[in-house]
Amino acid sequence: MHPAGVCAASLGSLGLLRFLGAPWPWSLAATFGVCLGGGGWRLLRLLFRTAPRDLFGLAVLLRVKYELRRHQKAKSTVPKMFQDVVRRHPDKTALIYEATGERWSFRRLDEYSNAVGNYFQHQGFLPGDVIAVFMESRPEFVGLWLGMAKIGVEAALINFNLRLDSLVYCVTTSGAKAVIFGGELSAAVCEVNGMLGKNMAKFCSGEYNPDAVPAETRHLDPLLSAAATSPPTQVPLKGLDDRLFYIYTSGTTGMPKAAIVVHSRYYRIAAFGYYAYRMRPEDVVYDCLPLYHSAGNIMGVGQCLLHGLTVVIRKKFSASRFWDDCAKYRCTIIQYIGEICRYLLNQPVRECETRHCVRLAVGNGLRPTIWQDFTKRFRIKQIGEFYGATECNCSIANLDGKVGACGFNSRILPNFYPIRLVKVNEDTMEPVRDSGGLCIPCGPGEPGLLVGQIDQRDPLRRFDGYVSPSATSKKIARDVLRKGDQAYLSGDVLVMDELGYMYFKDRGGDTFRWRGENVSTTEVEGTLSRVLDQTDVAVYGVEVPGKRRRRRGFRRAGGKRARRQLGRVVAGVEGKAGMAAIADPEAKLDPKVLYQELQKVLPPYARPVFLRLLPQVDTTGTFKIQKTRLQSEGFDPHQSSDRLYFLDAKLGKYVPLDQRLYQRICAGKAAL
Repeated sequence: MHPAGVCAASLGSLGLLRFLGAPWPWSLAATFGVCLGGGGWRLLRLLFRTAPRDLFGLAVLLRVKYELRRHQKAKSTVPKMFQDVVRRHPDKTALIYEATGERWSFRRLDEYSNAVGNYFQHQGFLPGDVIAVFMESRPEFVGLWLGMAKIGVEAALINFNLRLDSLVYCVTTSGAKAVIFGGELSAAVCEVNGMLGKNMAKFCSGEYNPDAVPAETRHLDPLLSAAATSPPTQVPLKGLDDRLFYIYTSGTTGMPKAAIVVHSRYYRIAAFGYYAYRMRPEDVVYDCLPLYHSAGNIMGVGQCLLHGLTVVIRKKFSASRFWDDCAKYRCTIIQYIGEICRYLLNQPVRECETRHCVRLAVGNGLRPTIWQDFTKRFRIKQIGEFYGATECNCSIANLDGKVGACGFNSRILPNFYPIRLVKVNEDTMEPVRDSGGLCIPCGPGEPGLLVGQIDQRDPLRRFDGYVSPSATSKKIARDVLRKGDQAYLSGDVLVMDELGYMYFKDRGGDTFRWRGENVSTTEVEGTLSRVLDQTDVAVYGVEVPGKRRRRRGFRRAGGKRARRQLGRVVAGVEGKAGMAAIADPEAKLDPKVLYQELQKVLPPYARPVFLRLLPQVDTTGTFKIQKTRLQSEGFDPHQSSDRLYFLDAKLGKYVPLDQRLYQRICAGKAAL
């Protein structure tokens, strides 16, 4: 029996002893003894070590639930919540645009968004229509989608790094009737103008050159200047469960998917950050993340729109200017994602990096290997690491600064927030089921797929999915923890320790098997990056041609010796071989020295078999390493002009990989 069950039974025994007339001291002593004897000391230890964390987490959860219920009763939406903030302090600075130093008050942001709503309403756009927004981060970006929301028009927030087919795909699959693009992206729009359709209305905001945009494009800025700045008169009957806008997945594999963000989801993400990390209205947030992404637009800008904080918007992240900006604008909160913290650590030490007022760093993707180095060097008091995707219903947060943890789930009250780690086949990412057809929960130390039970009536547990119904259905599993239930499949493998802290293991597909061991690409990347002074590294598994020989062929081979030899050949290339793509723009990396260092820090099975030294490693707009192209090209010299190396097991060093050696490897003549 679980210790909690033992203690529960012991409490029942306490009542029985009292009923029989036993004195209180003896009753308590007996109950305590039964509890400890039945393993209840583990529960007491859990209570002692996790109660403050769990109680605070419970308070945050209840606070967000209460606020959501209050807003539901009031039939609030994000624009209505913003209106309350404007009434409280219209002249307070809402947004600061770093590129120009321009400051937008809450009144100005409100009037600009009103002009957007009035103009597009006058143009005949109706609630439920979609307009794509394709521009770099700046205050107008916020005002545009907010103004659309005031008239019920939904914005499709397009990654400004997209071009050609990807750009056309994202705009057209959203069902957009118009696209608003920044003048800086005119060339990208011209490239795809013929593919967007004749009926696609086009508006340009910002720098406008009539000779550099499609002929039918209208310059939006003067049109908005002439529009009424009073609130739109025809306000749609929208509620918290209605669509606000679409945010696209990063598209690390395949085309991006448009995730549906409803008003309650926007509020939930921003409110969790506000209450979980004890933000205050006087805080100033430094937001250098792209506003087409949920971290920048919801966790960051959401604090401005819903809670009245000032947010500094930077057009693009700059590692060299980061701390100068924080000191200049007296920022108290910074945001990070992906590899940003590593990029900052890779900068030369400067005086400004300790002259700031930053007390809190909020984000996800801070590698455990650099966590303490980051907080110590930059004197950050609190790391607010969290886990979550735009569309997921199983977000978790690190509330007490536990190094390396991306969140927790209570071991004492696990059912209060119905998320679980369930056993999964890491090759197929399919949940493993028991004889009754249910998923098998993981115990402490067991890696598992994070899932969240779905309840469409609960704003905290609903799953709104994607514009594509087929993409939505792929993320839902049935009969997960009990018959008839539904759960969201995160696609990510985490590990929980005995105290309930959860640690990110790998995104689905980021592990590979080699020499009978599971290799974590994130762990190898972290180690390599640290050895190479925070250099960009992408680690992935590659197929070795000719390795898939059927074992029944062994039986046809002549003699035991031949079978043993053939078996050794196949066993030597079982699974995928590790390959590391390393940014080496100045061609200074010495593979021989690198291997000597790797021998000290990585087990043999985790050392990359292949190296690819290239000028830079591709990343997404949200600073995640791109591996799809690298993995598809493998280690074939014909596929790349980059320097390739092979770990020669006999020589014990990396050797240049040319076409001749490639053919020997594929023929099974090179020892792996």
